[in-house]
Amino acid sequence: MDTKRSTYSIFYAAALGLVCALALTAVDRATEERKAANAQAEEVRNILTVLGVPFDAGDSAAGLLETYGTAVTEEERGDSSFYVYDNPDAGVLSATRFEGPGLWGPVEGLICLEEDMRTIYAVSFYRHEETPGLGGEISSDWFQGQFRGKSIVDESGVPGISVVGGADGISEVDAITGATMTGDKVEEMLNGLIEELVGGGGHG
Repeated sequence: MDTKRSTYSIFYAAALGLVCALALTAVDRATEERKAANAQAEEVRNILTVLGVPFDAGDSAAGLLETYGTAVTEEERGDSSFYVYDNPDAGVLSATRFEGPGLWGPVEGLICLEEDMRTIYAVSFYRHEETPGLGGEISSDWFQGQFRGKSIVDESGVPGISVVGGADGISEVDAITGATMTGDKVEEMLNGLIEELVGGGGHG
């Protein structure tokens, strides 16, 4: 066995590995600022969308942040944080975040309420790990669109949203076929938030 050649190979491999690790670290640091800016832009995009703030889909991160800074104010009401926008067509709208466990992972979203803080203007499930074509339909336009105009309290004044088959009540939306458990999770996380809002956390 050629000990000298074997030792050289080991040192060469170690040196090459170190160079590659340093290069990857340098690239990661160089792109870290851009990745952070893109993440912030995506967050702002979600807020603008649920509030109905007009913006160009092709706007840069800087453009989205400028629109956000001009149109949206942030308010603390009780224990809740809200994004507020004076929508020229719908009046003053207030959006707040919600999150909770889905069937396969965390679900994150935003709910936007009209000025009465009882009527839903929009709901967005913007991050989840649910099964495409089944529970993943929570982020589809047809499912999210059902929430518009619904009330977070029923006809008897009881707070909550129900995800059910054949929805026809003022606080009911149609469930997704084949995704009962995801619907139950969505209902649970929304109703946890609604309990806080109706209890006073959503009023200034």
